[in-house]
Amino acid sequence: MSSRVLAHAQLANSIGDGVYLVTSAFYFAQIVGLPATQIGLGLTLGWGVGAVAGVPLGHLADRRGPRGVAVLLALATAAAVASFLFVRSFAPFVLVACLYGTAQTGLSAARQALLAALVEPSERTRVRAMSQATLNGGLAAGAAVGGVALYLGTREGYLAVFALDAMSFLVAAGLLLRLPSVRACAPSGSRLEVLRDRPFALVTLINAVMLFYMPLLSLVVPLWIAARTSAPTWVLSALLLINTGGVLLFQVRVARRVKGLRDASAAVRRAGVLMFGACVVFALSPYGWMFLIVAALLQVTAEMLLAAGGWEIAFTLAPDDRQGQYQGFFGTGVAVARMLGPVVLTTLVLGGGTLGWLLTGTMFVLAGAAMAPAVRRSGVGAGCW
Repeated sequence: MSSRVLAHAQLANSIGDGVYLVTSAFYFAQIVGLPATQIGLGLTLGWGVGAVAGVPLGHLADRRGPRGVAVLLALATAAAVASFLFVRSFAPFVLVACLYGTAQTGLSAARQALLAALVEPSERTRVRAMSQATLNGGLAAGAAVGGVALYLGTREGYLAVFALDAMSFLVAAGLLLRLPSVRACAPSGSRLEVLRDRPFALVTLINAVMLFYMPLLSLVVPLWIAARTSAPTWVLSALLLINTGGVLLFQVRVARRVKGLRDASAAVRRAGVLMFGACVVFALSPYGWMFLIVAALLQVTAEMLLAAGGWEIAFTLAPDDRQGQYQGFFGTGVAVARMLGPVVLTTLVLGGGTLGWLLTGTMFVLAGAAMAPAVRRSGVGAGCW
């Protein structure tokens, strides 16, 4: 029951996220009238503040109970999205972007702490995979709705979908309230123990490097296709469909095979190898658009392996009374990838061509290989190796 409610809440807010991802840049540029440089800077600052806030908000979930904190942060996200409707200049845009990034990052940490409290340890990765598959389905549905607003291109259309985005987080908050209340705990040790846990920090850093795959399909590959290939424009839609459909259909199946730290580390290592293969095939795409399809298949397989391995590692290494702050810290990898990934990957790939793709792939394979030694340093589950 709890896993189903968590998935439904994820579906609700992921529909809103899909709307936001598709329409936000056009809304801020065409309706609000902000220059592209200010949009990029404001969103970067927002996710940067969110990354810093993730750990203390996760700690708050540990101390006050993850359900209540998750509900409050879902409401705060709804308020942030609604506030975007009233932004007319750069300074308010930055403030709202910081609220949005903080609420989103904290909500993710609180939601993972809630999952850890309600689900047996052996089932956490599987349930997390269900949520991820649901998330991708919601993103696809939200993107379709956002596409309608883009087609209309009117102020009213954009305002309507942003209002829908805000409503989706209100619905998610209501669904989270249906979950059992989780007793708050008083974490042992220092207030933010995760900041002193060097092995976990290393694991988080490696995962952040692996997450640099995130801007590939949304930014780097489209720019690569436009600059270096003669592929038809519909190929990009096919690549996105392969990615979202693959995760929706197969993420749970992949996660079921990950049981314990040994399996999780091996999954991350295989993800690095597959990402290297994807980069090699992407480099071949000027010789035929079919290479793009093959590369996308390799990439989504790597993505699912990385996700399953990362979830298992994060849940297992985190002490039960500090799941919130540990998940908040681990989740900073997403914010780091969103901030630095576009700059690093566009510089390597668009500036370096084939060599850039090979360097990018090497980065992934080295990071994947480093995960197992990093996990061993934690000393957790030593008998499983």
